[in-house]
Amino acid sequence: MFRPASLFIGLRYTRAKRRNHFISFISVVSILGIALGVMVLITVLSVMNGFDREIQKRVFDMVPPITLTNSMGNLADWQGLQNVLSEFPEVKASAPYATGEVLLSYGGSVQPALIYGVLPTEEKKISEVANKMQLGKFSNLQAGQFGIILGENLANLLNANMGDKVTVVTPQVSLSPAGVMPRFKRFTVVGIFKVGNGFGFDRGVGFIQLTDAQKLLGLGNNVTGMHININNVYAAPQIAHHLATQLSPSASIMTWADQFGEFFHAIQLEKTMMFFILMLIIAVAAFNLVSTLVMVVNEKQADIAILRTYGATPRMIMAIFIVQGGLVGVFGTLIGVLSGVLLAWNVTTIADWLQHIFHVQLLSSNVYFVNYLPSHIEWSDVIKIGVAALVLSLLATIYPAWRASKMDPVESLRYE
Repeated sequence: MFRPASLFIGLRYTRAKRRNHFISFISVVSILGIALGVMVLITVLSVMNGFDREIQKRVFDMVPPITLTNSMGNLADWQGLQNVLSEFPEVKASAPYATGEVLLSYGGSVQPALIYGVLPTEEKKISEVANKMQLGKFSNLQAGQFGIILGENLANLLNANMGDKVTVVTPQVSLSPAGVMPRFKRFTVVGIFKVGNGFGFDRGVGFIQLTDAQKLLGLGNNVTGMHININNVYAAPQIAHHLATQLSPSASIMTWADQFGEFFHAIQLEKTMMFFILMLIIAVAAFNLVSTLVMVVNEKQADIAILRTYGATPRMIMAIFIVQGGLVGVFGTLIGVLSGVLLAWNVTTIADWLQHIFHVQLLSSNVYFVNYLPSHIEWSDVIKIGVAALVLSLLATIYPAWRASKMDPVESLRYE
């Protein structure tokens, strides 16, 4: 089988011989260094992707992609507006809502909360709260029955359970013979939901039926605004701009990016910085590869001189050592990618096992949004890491290979 001479000789040089065990050991160390760097980088980025996905899931489960209202926070004829929105191909669904800041009181405990008045059948098309119910059903919100669904933490703070009567006090006031009185109404707890810690949804949000909210907040037949769901949540800013140009100039449109965009940008920035920082591990292994090849070149001076006298060109000599160093980079990258993917797939199980063995809680949902170590492999990251490791390895071979190609065969053979 025909093989180029440079490839054949480069492969032979990678094998250990009696007199160069130390160089072979350094080559193994270089392979392990590259593999370790690639493995750690894949695992760390996968864990960061896992946290990113968990955070996005919590946000998108509760926060609508686009919110439409006006400067007065009082929309009339929401049914007509819903029909208009349905004509936009980017819009997947829309639902009216009425909201207000209130105080919830029960059994001597008082907690601030943000109340959303919704239509259960319409809200299911916007958020995932109906699928996050711990007790009761989201459909328990019926007009005129004044039921309320609370977040789990909010219910615990109030010490309220299913069927309890919670007093809702609004900032709006009513005139009475006794003077100006705050508007309040007693609601029955008909459900408890749990989204997860991190953004305060479980602690500060409650849901009531839209008609009940209109009466409580004094909106009449109007609503605060419309929640809009779209096919691609990441296109929300562009779609919001398009809606703003087509709807009334008084319309006020806000997207999830306006609320949480800077937070996700910070996560992406951390991921990018972590990528470059951990690439230093691979860079250190690449420098180790430089020293290995320099020692190999010094040891093979006689061989290089003989090859040159037999007609080998400087390019061929350079290719021999690039092949040798490239093999180290390829093996290190392959080992690192395989071990990194395997570790990233099982890092959650390994973390849970360590917590069980040592009886410690590595992660707390009060700080890290989740109480386990999430991991999500993005193959684009794996490809980028593999390519970067190979490029660094090949760059590390250039100087030693160039040095070998510039050797004078007469000087190399003088003392042989």
